[in-house]
Amino acid sequence: MTIETEFEPEITAFYCIYCGYMAADSAGALNVQYPANVKFMRMPCTGKIDVRYILEAFEQGADSVYIVACPIGNCHHVRGNERGVARLKYAQKILEDIGFEKERLGIFFMSGSQGKTFAAAAQTMTERTRKLGPNPLREPSTRVDNTEPEVEEDVGFRGRKGALHQSP
Repeated sequence: MTIETEFEPEITAFYCIYCGYMAADSAGALNVQYPANVKFMRMPCTGKIDVRYILEAFEQGADSVYIVACPIGNCHHVRGNERGVARLKYAQKILEDIGFEKERLGIFFMSGSQGKTFAAAAQTMTERTRKLGPNPLREPSTRVDNTEPEVEEDVGFRGRKGALHQSP
């Protein structure tokens, strides 16, 4: 059995209370199925999604993260979705700098009536994440492939050197 068939990714999705929430509600009203592995975080606007929130989701074990935003030019907060895109690009750069694939972070634009599009976004991210594999930050006990991440033998103290290495 390959890792692609065993691995069920944990995904965090941020969505705004307008189009994103309404699209999720539309999916439910239409009985449209989407993967149950997505944890949704409701935000007042995608422009309020700070890069810290995205990185924190990865630190807490999310295998990927995505944002559901209002269509460009149709944001309830005028340009919030454009700010969200700028933050997403910045977060992707940070992820690449630390060795993550930028594809672990995505954004989807949709209006509130697009329940099927909402479900398709969850499916798209799930399939993409299965191909990428588990989050490298996950604890070994929660990793499906049971491989240990590479760790330096003696990491030592990483704070201020004088705090632990004082002369007697």
